[in-house]
Amino acid sequence: TTQHNTTQHTHTHSMPLSKAQIDLLKRVEANYSKGLTSSIASTRRAEAATKDSNGGEGLNTVSPPLNCPSWVCCLLPCIKHIPSMKLFRQINPEDAEVLREGRWIRYDAASLVKGDIIRLTEGDVVPADCTLLALGMDPDRTISEEDAPKNEEEEEEDMIVDVSNITGEKKPRTASLRQDGTVNPIQMFYGGQVLQGSGVAVVTATGSNTLLASLIREGRWPPKGDLSEELGGGGDEDEDLEAGVSLLSSQD
Repeated sequence: TTQHNTTQHTHTHSMPLSKAQIDLLKRVEANYSKGLTSSIASTRRAEAATKDSNGGEGLNTVSPPLNCPSWVCCLLPCIKHIPSMKLFRQINPEDAEVLREGRWIRYDAASLVKGDIIRLTEGDVVPADCTLLALGMDPDRTISEEDAPKNEEEEEEDMIVDVSNITGEKKPRTASLRQDGTVNPIQMFYGGQVLQGSGVAVVTATGSNTLLASLIREGRWPPKGDLSEELGGGGDEDEDLEAGVSLLSSQD
């Protein structure tokens, strides 16, 4: 596993979480302020490996649409130029910034586990299925169910994420600050692209449990149309988004 310590520090800023977000954090046993310990992450990776029907190692990797042996790809290089294979290579994440024991560290994306706290910024490939918790890159955020006063001078930029290569939806998903200081908890998927802004999110699914992996197994990827409504919607209505996060937090 490759890791690089990041020593970036930012101003302290408080952003409260909605009840649905707090419930989700509890459900995935995440620690928003410190992240998972290396020991817990290793244990979860081992547990994921035992549940992997494909005999994997519990890593956050997705099998390509044409999962042929390497020697076949060498003999038939044209396989690499099939549109679905080209797109798959473009959306495959390489690394991710994850909170481990209170420190932000850059790891291989394959090392992520469910419950990891990650942060994303413009230009990043979304490294796992995850739900947004807060805008900005501040590691010193405060978890609180109480409404926090909104500071207009420190208002965060909206975060815009393109998941069209996964769900086929044409309109990017946008997260903005709400009047109570919380952010609408958009759901992002492995292989999505951050077009604008930055944010802190919690990983809800990795590897073979991601939406991309499911669609590939079902032969429904790349998407031929907008699958967002069928998959639970990707709309902008706060109620729909909160309902989606609440539903997610109630699932194993």
